[in-house]
Amino acid sequence: MTSDIPHNYDPSDYDRPSLTVDVVIFSLVDDDLQVLLVKRKFAPFADMWAIPGGFVHIDESLEDAAARELEEETGVTNVYMEQLYTFGNPGRDPRTRVVTVAYFALVPHNAVRHRAGDDAAETGWFSMFSLPHLAFDHRGILEYALTRLRYKLEYTAVGFRLLPDVFTLSELQRAYETILGEKLDKRNFRRKILAAAILEETGKKKRDGEGRPAKLYKYREDAVAEVKTRRLFP
Repeated sequence: MTSDIPHNYDPSDYDRPSLTVDVVIFSLVDDDLQVLLVKRKFAPFADMWAIPGGFVHIDESLEDAAARELEEETGVTNVYMEQLYTFGNPGRDPRTRVVTVAYFALVPHNAVRHRAGDDAAETGWFSMFSLPHLAFDHRGILEYALTRLRYKLEYTAVGFRLLPDVFTLSELQRAYETILGEKLDKRNFRRKILAAAILEETGKKKRDGEGRPAKLYKYREDAVAEVKTRRLFP
């Protein structure tokens, strides 16, 4: 087969920025939106907290690199990830020109069994609203991820990835309020979330406080799809 590469093409004529992946993992913990971070072992930014990630191998896809780095640095496996954004400010890494492709994952807190890997001194959950000083441009990446999460929460059924398999409407409302950073009217919330037709009753109930037992719901199987073309909340 004839090659499409021009005979006079020399790849050394062009600079080659390094490519990395970073994976933002969000979870709801005690009515707080938290993110999983790793403490770096090595320079640059040794002993500082950072988003799990690393360099992409020449023979692997971005998705495979993100999954590999996440497992190597935190021990987390088998989580759904989606691409978030590409960050490429020329000065974002003191070592060389590095472009990173960020991913984010939403997982129930009890589904994560994390551990520090070879490149991380330790791992830990941190509140998105009280972050430590972070390496690189990772604070900006997290702020962008939070904005995207809030957008997706308002337009889609993505919230189901942060919740247990079954939940009450009160628990669901608290999750929305935590992520959106604002209180929602109880009656209005329930009317809109039920009208969105993304939930179904389980037929079971849970005692939520001292009142009557509350109905338990779960997301419908097709709830991953877009819900509406307009905002659901507030």
